[in-house]
Amino acid sequence: MSDLTEKQCQPCEGGVVPLPAPAVASLMKQLDGWIVVAGGGEIRRSFVFRNYHETMAFVNAIARIAHQENHHPDLEVAYDRCMVRFTTHAISGLSENDFICAAKVDQIPRPS
Repeated sequence: MSDLTEKQCQPCEGGVVPLPAPAVASLMKQLDGWIVVAGGGEIRRSFVFRNYHETMAFVNAIARIAHQENHHPDLEVAYDRCMVRFTTHAISGLSENDFICAAKVDQIPRPS
């Protein structure tokens, strides 16, 4: 379990510098299966499911996390998969909030 899951997102209205590459690399070590998109402004992970019902249950769990943290991902949803993308739009890059939410998404139970 990552210590990121114990944190809460902090409001970000801009005026903050995106995380530098060394900080991003350090935080990435606390996540499972996420990648940094070229340019370093986004992290993403693809999740695969057996059917639409499982996919939508996962999407709803993400929606709950996003609502609680007031930090919302971009989602691409298909029948048996979901691509989750986090970036902090207000700063056009990555903040700790992105990693906090990604770590919490990693904790969502999924069928094996």
